[in-house]
Amino acid sequence: MARMKFLCDAERCIECNACVTACKNEHEVPWGINRRRVVTLNDGKPGERSISMACMHCTDAPCMAVCPVDCFYKTADGVVLHSKDLCIGCGYCFYACPFGAPQYPQVGNFGSRGKMDKCTFCAGGPEDDVTPVEYRKYGSNRLAEGKLPLCAEMCSTKALLAGDGDIIADIYKERVVRRGYGSGAWGWSTAYKDKASA
Repeated sequence: MARMKFLCDAERCIECNACVTACKNEHEVPWGINRRRVVTLNDGKPGERSISMACMHCTDAPCMAVCPVDCFYKTADGVVLHSKDLCIGCGYCFYACPFGAPQYPQVGNFGSRGKMDKCTFCAGGPEDDVTPVEYRKYGSNRLAEGKLPLCAEMCSTKALLAGDGDIIADIYKERVVRRGYGSGAWGWSTAYKDKASA
């Protein structure tokens, strides 16, 4: 079975936010919640890079580990989903996630948290596939329709890739080889303390 993954190529992302807009429109995400966002590093400086971020559907998801009511579950494709019916809004998943994926809706009064919301990889939720109930709670279930997440499909530069993790890795590897990067890859000198400059 395929293991679904996201990958954002920082060399191609132009910070257009088409992925963010596509996600909000496709799922009618409530105000105050961004299931996907674009993060820019070194904004306005040489070496500026942008990365589209959302739930990374981790293999060993920390949100699943800390949830006291076990509302998180993993599909056969490796997509990490949650049940809003079971969620108690405690926020443990919010603090455990290194990507800030689970979020509280911002529409209520201060202190009234509500249920958590997060990226679903366009795979809906625990309700029956492609039903009005599922759409109201989780948005569109594009995977059940045989489609990929809309955020990746709307990416004009194809920086955001989504789908089978092995295929995504092969595409990215081919891009890196074609660009001729090895030790010149972005972040290499920071991660490995470039010896040439020392």
